[in-house]
Amino acid sequence: MDKKKISLIIVLIFFGGFFIGQINTDLLTNNVLITESNTNNKIVNYETNVDSLLHIRTQDDIVTKRNQLINYVWKEAGFPTSMPSSIEVDIIDADYSNMNNLQRIDKITIEMENGVNSVAYLFHPVQSNNKLIIYHHGHDGGFIEGKKTIAFFLNNNYTVLTFSMPLTGMNTQPVVVLPNSDKIRLESHNHFYLLDSDQFSSIKYFLEPIAIALNHLDSNYDFDAYYMVGISGGGWTTTLYSAIDPRINQSYSIAGSLPMYLRSSPRDLGDYEQILPSIYRIANYLDLYVLDSYGENRKHVQIFNKYDPCCFSDPPFETYENEIKSVLSKLGQGSFAIYLDETHKEHKISDNAMSIILEHIKE
Repeated sequence: MDKKKISLIIVLIFFGGFFIGQINTDLLTNNVLITESNTNNKIVNYETNVDSLLHIRTQDDIVTKRNQLINYVWKEAGFPTSMPSSIEVDIIDADYSNMNNLQRIDKITIEMENGVNSVAYLFHPVQSNNKLIIYHHGHDGGFIEGKKTIAFFLNNNYTVLTFSMPLTGMNTQPVVVLPNSDKIRLESHNHFYLLDSDQFSSIKYFLEPIAIALNHLDSNYDFDAYYMVGISGGGWTTTLYSAIDPRINQSYSIAGSLPMYLRSSPRDLGDYEQILPSIYRIANYLDLYVLDSYGENRKHVQIFNKYDPCCFSDPPFETYENEIKSVLSKLGQGSFAIYLDETHKEHKISDNAMSIILEHIKE
């Protein structure tokens, strides 16, 4: 084994140990008990004072938390105001040639630091209701894997803007130079931790493409509303992005996240972005749910699959649902709801989930 590989392994071991140590410290400071993993994968609720974990009580808290998140992700640059790197209008992609009510597809590319990019598709319907669905797919491939969901919303006359997670689908997996001069190919989100510094947060790779694409839409279209829907890692992205950008009127996270106190099972802990301590010290998941929901005519809905073979199956969401609703009631604006989908045994957005989303949007 050459010296560079040995050096890289040492770096990964060091940062991995530091990372887990920081996670444990952060969770314990929030009065959350970490125990041995649950062998039957059932989510366990250790008694937790959920109200004490909520840090948003006033409208000023909303503004403060949102600004702190923006400062964490984009540092001194602030929330993105730039436009996409390139836009290709009316592209041909045979994977979507048989979709009903499809007028054309535009390809939107956003280039970011270290050669990381994001390729998004904007699906224009023939008959449009002038409302936009942002669909964000998870870790298991590009947004082509969500073709059924895209088609569903197109058939219901929505324009659909689609994203894949960083490093997946059509997005690049560039080779980068680490601070110690080692080179590594970014193939996993866990590699992002090696890029983080006081001047750079790789969490921006998940959020910046959405912000920049919406800047383009703001400048060229006049949609009545923006709705965001995500599955798995895309559900996590939906949760964090909607907390930061109030342009999102309603957000729908399917099998996307749980508060940390319900994550004792290793399969529910998640990777880099789900557990990065520094960002959740600013706003934990409960805080994010309030930020997602708060505002005039704003709404956040979580859907969990009861028999999900991947993650977050049949969670005891009753432990925090009413706490979030109580905070929103006191704030005087916003709506929050949770549904348990018992209609299937897969990690997906089911027909039932899509019907729930459509009913909420039409309310």
